[in-house]
Amino acid sequence: MKLGLYGGSFDPVHLGHLLVAQAAGEEFGLDRLCFIPAAQSPFKPGNEPAPAKTRLQMLRLALAGMPRYEVDAQETLRGGVSYTIDTVRDYRRRFPKAQLYWLIGADHVAKLPLWRDAKELAQSVEFLVIPRPGEPSIPFPAPFRGEMLKGFPLAVSSSKIRARVKAGLPVDLLTGSAVAEAIRANRLYL
Repeated sequence: MKLGLYGGSFDPVHLGHLLVAQAAGEEFGLDRLCFIPAAQSPFKPGNEPAPAKTRLQMLRLALAGMPRYEVDAQETLRGGVSYTIDTVRDYRRRFPKAQLYWLIGADHVAKLPLWRDAKELAQSVEFLVIPRPGEPSIPFPAPFRGEMLKGFPLAVSSSKIRARVKAGLPVDLLTGSAVAEAIRANRLYL
């Protein structure tokens, strides 16, 4: 099983997060992607996010009807500063045969050696890097490994949506739920 893990504050979750999740799933054939909101980021000590309960509620609303995505509240339940390695160890224990991918913003790649138990983290997951528009890609510091997401094309057109429907790929985030449901109900573009 290929399991994507997407940590962050999600304060609030937005379309960019959802498009990144969709791109990661499609580009790397993820079977499932878990959104894991942090209780408190170690890199933002003075920045207190909105209450965990509220951020979890927003994530659940944003992901409603998307069965390949789920919300994992473990970091908010643990409380305190959230460290990626603690969450990765939990997934390793629960899914020992899974291939784990951790989604990370490009701005964090150079800082990976500073993350808690960095060597173990580097051996446990492959990183999928979310590029920043207009910024060059940064090479992974040893021993970390991963790949850059190509991302979802921003130039969306009707012909691209039709092609996605025909290929069996979701269009809900591109058209809105009601339109996507109408396409499915009427079996259009198949």
